[in-house]
Amino acid sequence: MRRLFLLSFVVSSFLAQRASAQGLDLEKDDPPAPDGGFGAAAPSAPATIRARAYTLSECLALADRNHPNLWAARARVEFAHAQLSEARWVPYFQWSANASIAVLPPIGGTAYYNSAPATSRNLSFGEGLSPLVHFDINGVVPLYTFGKIDAGLKAAEANVRVNEWDLEKFRQQTRMDVRRAFFGLMLARDAKYVSGEIMDKLARAIKGIDEKISKGDKSVSEIDRIRLDVYREEIVARSGEADKGANFALAALRFFTGVQSQFDIPDEPLKRPDVPLAPIVRYLSAARLFRPEVNMARAGVEARKAQVDLARARFFPDFGLALGADFSHAPGVTEQNSIWAFDPFNHFYYIAGVGLRWSLDFLPNAARVAEAESQLEETRSLERLALGGLAVEVENAYATAVEAKGREEAWDRAEHKAKNWVVTIQDQIDLGTANENGLNEPLRFYVNARVNHLFALMDYNVALSQLALASGWDSAAPSGT
Repeated sequence: MRRLFLLSFVVSSFLAQRASAQGLDLEKDDPPAPDGGFGAAAPSAPATIRARAYTLSECLALADRNHPNLWAARARVEFAHAQLSEARWVPYFQWSANASIAVLPPIGGTAYYNSAPATSRNLSFGEGLSPLVHFDINGVVPLYTFGKIDAGLKAAEANVRVNEWDLEKFRQQTRMDVRRAFFGLMLARDAKYVSGEIMDKLARAIKGIDEKISKGDKSVSEIDRIRLDVYREEIVARSGEADKGANFALAALRFFTGVQSQFDIPDEPLKRPDVPLAPIVRYLSAARLFRPEVNMARAGVEARKAQVDLARARFFPDFGLALGADFSHAPGVTEQNSIWAFDPFNHFYYIAGVGLRWSLDFLPNAARVAEAESQLEETRSLERLALGGLAVEVENAYATAVEAKGREEAWDRAEHKAKNWVVTIQDQIDLGTANENGLNEPLRFYVNARVNHLFALMDYNVALSQLALASGWDSAAPSGT
């Protein structure tokens, strides 16, 4: 404490001496010194904690792990697996057991020499009571069911595959949404950079016109300055759209990935997809193999076939092994040793035999078979619809990608030509052979070409992503690197 007090005293003395040497009054609020000396406001510290930049592959991995639709789809898959386990074990667990404990009064005699009337079952607490313990178990082990067990298992297994492909359908749609939001955020940020670049060029041009007007140069006029100024305000007005799009895309990515704070993407320009556009035959072939709807329809057909087999097998009986045991003991009751006398209080026996169980509801079961066959035909029709519809979707998505590719290449050439035009005019202005009013038209063409090229780049990336979704070939989508 003494050292801290001494240190604070020395520092305060030094500051007071320096203030008196410079003629400053520490009791009065002075304006900051222009040279940043004593009394100047301390500059704000630069931000050292930045949000983490997640790449597209990381965003896709986070969405696969955190998106609510995928959690719900995974829960449905687990439910289907539980149904499969139930179908596997139910035929072998047709067992039941009972147990009870009671009290009885003393009961004696036999079935022929009775010493206790039937009213002895009514308890009287004036007499001595004895316990009664009873336990029984029985069940059936199926031996042959005419295919009922196999048909149930096939239906449950096909249902698992249906739900797994349903999960893959939601996964591919989620990845498409993530890619669209990611490329949209890159587009919005590139648009902001373009507006900043054009604003700098316009500011330089307006400053040059102002200087020439102040010098009395007749080659420029106030109309030229107003024209550039109006164009600058137009850029300012449209720059808000980029901010709005960036905020919306960033919020969507936060929701998709589940990262609600310190989230960002790499500050990189939007560029052409890193995957080539393959021939359409590849996408059509991939759709027949990987498209979730097609595989769901195939699994659904297998499930409906198994249900038809199950309904037909119910026309036949089930053969099984019947097992059972029964135990009861009451020490206060006289045991009946005759084989013909039934003793409900003291006995132990077990049974094992082969039997059958046959439901004779033939007409209702015939209706159930017709219902199952109708559902099978419906699912087969849906399979044909999926196979035929996916070709239309793939061809449409492929045509969109081809159009976006050609449009991007055309706007790329237009952007470079417009940029060369702007550079040429700017060089002429720097050499004094042209005036700033000549920048108005080339800047408009450059901004139009640059913005349309950015939109074409995004459309090309999104079109390839949509083509990957339509074909079920996720590797055909851009990786964003």
